[in-house]
Amino acid sequence: MYEVTTLRADLTALFAAAELTDVEVDAAIADEHVRSAAYRRVIAADSTDPRELAAVLARDPEPLTAKTAMVNLLDHIAEKTADPAKFQQQAADIVTEADRLAASTDRDFVRQRIRDWQLWLDTENGQPPDAAALSAASDWMQRRLADFSASPQTLALLAGHARTKKTRHTAATKTNPRNP
Repeated sequence: MYEVTTLRADLTALFAAAELTDVEVDAAIADEHVRSAAYRRVIAADSTDPRELAAVLARDPEPLTAKTAMVNLLDHIAEKTADPAKFQQQAADIVTEADRLAASTDRDFVRQRIRDWQLWLDTENGQPPDAAALSAASDWMQRRLADFSASPQTLALLAGHARTKKTRHTAATKTNPRNP
């Protein structure tokens, strides 16, 4: 069981590294909403090694807070890197810690998010889209690709095979803007 003294030590170290002087450790211990907001700020500060941060996040006593913060960390890493290999290496470190999350559905969600971001980075770096990976992508990533991808192959595959009508329509419109 994650003890309050361990939580206090973890939060104190994270807050100090990120220079969060306006967040009271006791308030963060008592309220997962305060803790969650602080985690977002710690992630944005890039002041802690991602694997070490993931280890702290995985130990959070509130499962939803832990999962949400872990996903925020992955999103942050993926959004600041353009290199699929670099993301894959960092994600491998994080998934090791994510495997400590209490609920298997939370672990599965984190793994799916990693696959989604890997797909995004691969396609945005010019790799031909993999139909199986696109099909296995979450609805969130399919929508993101349809909205923001510049890859004609990716958009064509999504136009024909995305799970939702809206995503298929968005991709089809971008593929052939004169024929919505």
